[in-house]
Amino acid sequence: MKQSEYLNIGILAHVDAGKTTLAESMLFHAGAIRRAGRVDHQDAFLDTYELERRRGITIFSKMARMKLGDVQAVLVDTPGHTDFSAEMERTLAVLDAAILVISASDGITGHDRTLWRLLKQYKVPTVLFMNKMDLPGADRGTLLKICRDRLDERCVDFTDAPGQNAEDAEAFYEEAALCDEALLEAYLEGKEPSRDQIRALIRERRMFPCWYGSALKMDGIDAFLEGLSEYLSLPSYPEQFGARIYKISRDKSGERLTWMKITGGSLKMKQPVGEEKADQIRLYSADKFTLAKEV
Repeated sequence: MKQSEYLNIGILAHVDAGKTTLAESMLFHAGAIRRAGRVDHQDAFLDTYELERRRGITIFSKMARMKLGDVQAVLVDTPGHTDFSAEMERTLAVLDAAILVISASDGITGHDRTLWRLLKQYKVPTVLFMNKMDLPGADRGTLLKICRDRLDERCVDFTDAPGQNAEDAEAFYEEAALCDEALLEAYLEGKEPSRDQIRALIRERRMFPCWYGSALKMDGIDAFLEGLSEYLSLPSYPEQFGARIYKISRDKSGERLTWMKITGGSLKMKQPVGEEKADQIRLYSADKFTLAKEV
């Protein structure tokens, strides 16, 4: 098995939770774009279709490439509107992790619970970003309790996690230990959970980290990116070539595009794949791409 160099992270939310705004803020803070666009200004980097900009919603899933610490991350923005749920669900099979964006003003909606069930069904490690914390009445403790009551009791506040410049991480260690019986026994004997143990809990969907902030005001974004870099795990894949196709589309000139995630080995240009061959290999970021000879 060989460790992947890439981490595919999807962003999911119900409509108007601030999902695309969060994606723009993350890309800006990671240095992938020079300025963060806004949905209401119709200049979001990831809303590349005229209909999306006019309606102010994401219709097609799109990706953007960015650095996450030392890792190459592929950020996948998915539709939030229920009319386009099929487009969102197609991406779940190729995600290594997911960000579920929760609106502090709305709490947990019925669509949030549907997304949670789908993420469980596809076994996608999931973190939560509590957005719009700048609005009146937004309370960290209240939101965390709602998430534990309506999603999973193993939602854990990562504000005080090690590596997040916390003054006191003891409360965090206690919450982490409660997610696993063996860790709890060790903690009661005075042994704190290690970073690798916490990563394993997240990878195995036995812990769900929660961060807080405002995507529009860009509050909490740096801490969120640092946390993702610190606690998300890179997947491992076999040496033999494999790929998962999740979408077929066409570019502006009518050329057919086959969107895939490489799940083993490598793919070279002109290499036969079944009865087809790769005439080009494109690495997309929004509507722009670079060509590669091998991935």
